[in-house]
Amino acid sequence: MPALTPDDVHTATETLSRLTEYLRDTPDPGEALALVEPLLDEYTGIPVQLGDTLRALARAVLDHPDTPRTPDLHMLVAELRDAAWEQSDQHALHYALDDLRTLLTIATSNTPEYCQCR
Repeated sequence: MPALTPDDVHTATETLSRLTEYLRDTPDPGEALALVEPLLDEYTGIPVQLGDTLRALARAVLDHPDTPRTPDLHMLVAELRDAAWEQSDQHALHYALDDLRTLLTIATSNTPEYCQCR
């Protein structure tokens, strides 16, 4: 795998910013859901990925031989690990998307077709 750069990660955050701006322009709900679904995927979505990333950062810092072994370090690593669990716990947000899709589908199917009644 090629080495990542801060620019690579910045590109990902810029994409999220663009998505947010797009969603603020009130797009079609179906299109909006389709764009957000990958972000909240149960296995590969942002909550899971960010949790894994924070745990990997904590491990990288702890495992590096030049990292000073201080109580402050262990406290900060514990904070990273706690934040990782909190992020990972958000993986269930995909259920909210499923429920929202169902609700929108029901609402669309119950909307009467336009007709010209006399």
